Amino acid sequence: MPTWAGLPRDTPAYLAELAANNRRDWFEAQRDRYETVWKAAGLDLVQALAPVCAAAVPRLDAVPKVGGSLRRIHRDTRFSNDKSPYAPMLHIMLPLAGHTGDHRGIHLLLRPDRLGFGAGQWGLPAAELRRFRARVADPADRAALQAAAAQAEAVGSRWDAPDLKRLPAGLSADPDWEHLLRRKSVILRGATEGLPDWLFTADAIAQLSRLIAAHLPLLGWLAR
Repeated sequence: MPTWAGLPRDTPAYLAELAANNRRDWFEAQRDRYETVWKAAGLDLVQALAPVCAAAVPRLDAVPKVGGSLRRIHRDTRFSNDKSPYAPMLHIMLPLAGHTGDHRGIHLLLRPDRLGFGAGQWGLPAAELRRFRARVADPADRAALQAAAAQAEAVGSRWDAPDLKRLPAGLSADPDWEHLLRRKSVILRGATEGLPDWLFTADAIAQLSRLIAAHLPLLGWLAR
């Protein structure tokens, strides 16, 4: 297991202050903190997770750059009502190897007050959505998906709410799994209650590896 000292203890405070002062002038005045407790800390975390990703089944990619596995702190506000320029979180995305473009992978999100985590694929294209529904209709394939979801649920992840209120025309399902056919994305995610202290210690990689491992079966199902 790779060693890493943990996140700087100033990182959550920086994120909380950024949330309260989400302006360019404040950000620029605090740029040294951005460079150390956000950028350098995030890239160090990606590097520490790289061996975990390489050994994962299915394999994940750890891309140690801003805009790679460390998602940018700058928000794209062009199509959003919220024009705040910065995202007050540290967002790590570990894509399924070879699937960087479709956002299929594991997400870790450090916010000022909690750690979010999850996995799946957002916004299935039409052809993939048809294939997903066909797989869900197959009893063996559906059972494999439910077993994979159960492993993620064991560490606190839950299914996102279904995208559709009703089953699409022509589809039928038993009540215990019809929610799967009302989805256009396949996502399970959860969050800790408060920030666990282990994030700031050498135990961080072992604990994050446990969360990652619990979501790998879901990614394996999606990759088949």
